[in-house]
Amino acid sequence: MKKRRSIRKFEVDKDIHIEIIESIISAGSFAPSGHNNQPWRFAIIKDRALKLKISELSAYGSIIKSANTLIAVFFHHPDSYDRDKDLMAIGACIQNMLLYITSLGLGAVWLGEILKNKEKVRELLSIPPEDELMAVIALGYPAFIPKPTSRKSVEELIINVY
Repeated sequence: MKKRRSIRKFEVDKDIHIEIIESIISAGSFAPSGHNNQPWRFAIIKDRALKLKISELSAYGSIIKSANTLIAVFFHHPDSYDRDKDLMAIGACIQNMLLYITSLGLGAVWLGEILKNKEKVRELLSIPPEDELMAVIALGYPAFIPKPTSRKSVEELIINVY
């Protein structure tokens, strides 16, 4: 868990097989969700031309273009139990995926900035309106592993002990 880093540069031309991507999505699906509603859906994007179009919708286009694969994560509204709880569950799902990606020796970054264009992304991918974009995960083989970043001390994070 402590080895996970946001990877923003990937080795080009190193493919990730679909079976590995499916196993990443499976890891995400084991996240907790209210009433076990599993409100997430995914679109896998490997096509270079499509990645290029998506990259134009984000300030982080260079990351999107260099990634081997994109996994677009959607909130599937028909399965909604409670929006706030569902969004937390989707966050847990994404974190499961990121941790599993790290365990495979791959790298990824969770892109949220693209949400300012979530409708354009949804339309570009021909995803129905009942699915709302929550994140795009860019993944691939890391070009390098960044140094660990500093973290706040536990004492700094604890508000109070009762």
